[in-house]
Amino acid sequence: MLPLSGPRPCDLAEVVSALRKGAVVGLPTDTVYGLAADPFSEKAMQLLFALKDRPAVKPIPILAASVEHAARLGRIEGVALEAARAHWPGALTVIVPRAAGLPDWVGDASRDSVGLRVPDHPAARALLAASGPLAVTSANRSGEAPATDDAGARSMFGNRVAAYLPGSGANLAPSTVVDFSGGSPRVLRTGPVSWKGA
Repeated sequence: MLPLSGPRPCDLAEVVSALRKGAVVGLPTDTVYGLAADPFSEKAMQLLFALKDRPAVKPIPILAASVEHAARLGRIEGVALEAARAHWPGALTVIVPRAAGLPDWVGDASRDSVGLRVPDHPAARALLAASGPLAVTSANRSGEAPATDDAGARSMFGNRVAAYLPGSGANLAPSTVVDFSGGSPRVLRTGPVSWKGA
């Protein structure tokens, strides 16, 4: 068996330090293992898109430690707030209007919207509580199967990811995505959370 490439698994403080330096890190979530970056650092976000080979027109959702933290980035109101309170922490991403003053690269500036979620994973929430909200996407190159744990992510990305928080994703399907940014809520992706609206 070939040895894993890339940095060793790191503790929470090391991962937070890497994020604050503008690096991309790995973390387990309640769906799969993910890659994360500081959404307020344009350089970090560019690096995250490049690692994923992901088109810049495909926004990366933001994960937060709580509804209150998520609400700093988007206007979670009405039915969207009801859905968030009912299903967070959990595998529901809500797309809502962006909060005023967000950089253009956070969410979808062309639609003035942002995808937000509070994950149901203790390690992810501990990191988010320490770091603040993070842009998080599955640990894979676009179109490929995602890693389920830090070992798989290290095999894929090696030293191009600065630090890996050890652990496994819960192996759920990708989150349910509901768009609340327009007139009527629309389910954009079905997933672990069944949402039929109010």
